[in-house]
Formats: sequence, C-alpha cells, structure tokens
Amino acid sequence: MATKTDTKPLSAEDIGITIRMVNVGGQMLRVATKPGKKGRIPTLMFNGIGANLELAFPYLAAAKDTPAIIFDVPGVGGSPLPSVPYRPWTLARWARNLLDELGHDVVNVSGVSWGGGIAQQFTRQYSKRVNKLVLIATSSGWTMVPGKPSVLSKMASFKRYTDKEYMKSIAGEIYGGDFREGDDAIRTHTAGVRAATGAGYMMQLLAMTGWTSVPWLWTLRQPTLILAGDDDPLIPLVNARVLESLIPNARLE
Repeated sequence: MATKTDTKPLSAEDIGITIRMVNVGGQMLRVATKPGKKGRIPTLMFNGIGANLELAFPYLAAAKDTPAIIFDVPGVGGSPLPSVPYRPWTLARWARNLLDELGHDVVNVSGVSWGGGIAQQFTRQYSKRVNKLVLIATSSGWTMVPGKPSVLSKMASFKRYTDKEYMKSIAGEIYGGDFREGDDAIRTHTAGVRAATGAGYMMQLLAMTGWTSVPWLWTLRQPTLILAGDDDPLIPLVNARVLESLIPNARLE
C-alpha cells in the first residue's frame, strides 16, 4: 500500500496507455498514446522542460474520453539523445513525422511551460493540422517577462529531476500554487519523475535560446485557450496576457 512517503504513480496500464518507440525520420522517440471516445480529435501534448511523459499521466487519466499523444523529448525520459542539437522547428518537424507514423491528419495541440513554446511553433509550421490550441503556464519565449532570478537559477539545473529531496525543498518556490500548501502535490509530482540526462536538459535549454513567437502570433487563427495562474513564480501572469493580446482567437482563463 502506498503511504505518504511512497506515493505510487499512475501506471500506463492504469489508464489504458500504450508506450512504444517510434522512428521519426532518424530520431527515435518514446511515445505514449491513449485511446478515447471514437470520433474525437486526438490531443498532441508537449511537456515541460526535463519532464518525462509519465508526469502527464494524471491529466491523461482525467481526460478519459480524449485520445492523446505525448512523447519524451530526445534526451529526456526514454528517448535517446539526438546526434546534434535541435531547435523548436526541428522538434515540431519530429512531431509532424510522429503524427504521420500514427496516421493522424488533424490534432488539437497543447503545451505546458517550455512545451507551450513548441506548441506555438508546431501550430505555426503546420497550421492546417491543428484544430485547437491550448497553452498552459507558458510565454512567447525570449521576449517573456521573467520570474525572479532566484527562481530561474534553480530551473537552470536539472538537479530537481535527479534528487527528489531537493525537488521537495524547492517545489513551492519554483512552482507556486498547491506546491506551497503541503506535501501532497509534491509527492504526486515526484512519484512519476524519470530523470533527464544532463545533456538532454541542456539541449532543451539551448533549443529555445533566442526564440520568440511575438512576430508571428497574429498568424495563429485556431481557437486558443490560455491557462495561467496568479501564483506562478516562473512565468508571471502578464505573459499570458501578452499571448491573449497577440493571438487573434484567444481566451485567457
């Protein structure tokens, strides 16, 4: 039985998820797919920096009727490192190749934090394949209004994904919200962590260097839901307001 100190994470079997390796033009990706109600458009999910796909399992479990696709970014979770560093448009192309392999023409796209930037990039590159866009706790990239330097410095290290005690000690400071209130949210989060490699984490950081969506956000015509909290130490709420003001068909909640 799981206790307060050994919270058992959701397994793929618990929520009907299939995990496999897929070749997307020479790059292997560890991919999770979840069936949903017949006829529904699947959701392609982009995770946060350093986050393996298992960390999305609670959300996938809650959205039981929604078909979903999520993968480990190369160098994170079970996806091997790429042979060379990548950029957001490279990752978007891999995601497109993945959809081709899985046989999906149109998807809804969601992205959280770092993954929100990739979701924006994917929508720009492959607009005809995106039905709706959901951006969660994210920003326009290099032009964002940053959080406190003390918080950003902790995010620059992947130690929180290799040292659970360290993660517990800083979770409230870097994530805010429920993570400030007690240990339950922290235990649930850390239970599903599968550490990124140092090189993989650094590649994710470098991938977004200099990238911004500001010049072309006006071209995104998909209905867009922007979700943001008022206690986000990493990405202040003003960044969500910027996205809402620049994306024509956006709504902020």
